[in-house]
Amino acid sequence: MATWFVTGASRGIGAEIARAALDGGNNVVVAVRNPDRIPEDFKNSHRVLAVALDVTDISTIPAAVRAAVDHFGGIDVLVNNAGRGLLGALEEITDAEARSLFDLNVFGLINVTRAVLPVMRKQGSGKLVHIGSRSGFEGEPGVSLYSASKFAVAGISEALSVEMAPFGIQSMVVEPGVFRTDFLDASSLSVAATRIADYDDTPAHVTLDWIDKANHAQLGDPVKGGALIAEVASGDKLPTHLYLGRDTLERLEVKLQQIQDDLASWREKSAATAHNDAA
Repeated sequence: MATWFVTGASRGIGAEIARAALDGGNNVVVAVRNPDRIPEDFKNSHRVLAVALDVTDISTIPAAVRAAVDHFGGIDVLVNNAGRGLLGALEEITDAEARSLFDLNVFGLINVTRAVLPVMRKQGSGKLVHIGSRSGFEGEPGVSLYSASKFAVAGISEALSVEMAPFGIQSMVVEPGVFRTDFLDASSLSVAATRIADYDDTPAHVTLDWIDKANHAQLGDPVKGGALIAEVASGDKLPTHLYLGRDTLERLEVKLQQIQDDLASWREKSAATAHNDAA
């Protein structure tokens, strides 16, 4: 029996990850802003502990982690799921909007991870699961700042997979595509307050116009997605990246081809920038 600590677990894929971990016989700490709003099936389980946590409020993090350790004796799997989206062309997004996004998607993840790592180092084991995005390996129009935040998550996770290996701690970034959750609702997705008409009928605003059609009609099934994340995180060895969803796999193939094309065009001149006396 392992103890999972899942942020943003009151709904969406976070709740499904927590539910799958619970179904697997584990203890689950659901770390949410309002513990009264967790799903009813969580409230009825003695293996669930709900703790109040706003990952953007660093003062709440130590108490939530301490409560988990006091109740279950440790934390074996940390799932950094809390996050939200932001739509708009880069020019339309204000500094305040961008910083607010990064406070949640990046600094919230950093601060929760910092608080949990001493627990895992003391145990000599642990798994870090960071929920990134398909937009974390491919920048997409209309979501440039969201993509930037998820690129950051991927970079942090990759670095942690090496940094923490001496302590028996693994790290994985999950990069889902579009799943049928509330992520496209106003409660999880913000739109830049400013709209510049010049971007109408360009890719940046096509993404904005797509949202209403796509909401609650997305391709991915969050129950299946959460179950796969839980299955992978329960294994002996985490992959560095878990690419999740058919659309993610399709876009990954496009990204890999783009890398090959870019590399082929400039490989020789890139290599020739070395000093002539280099081995």
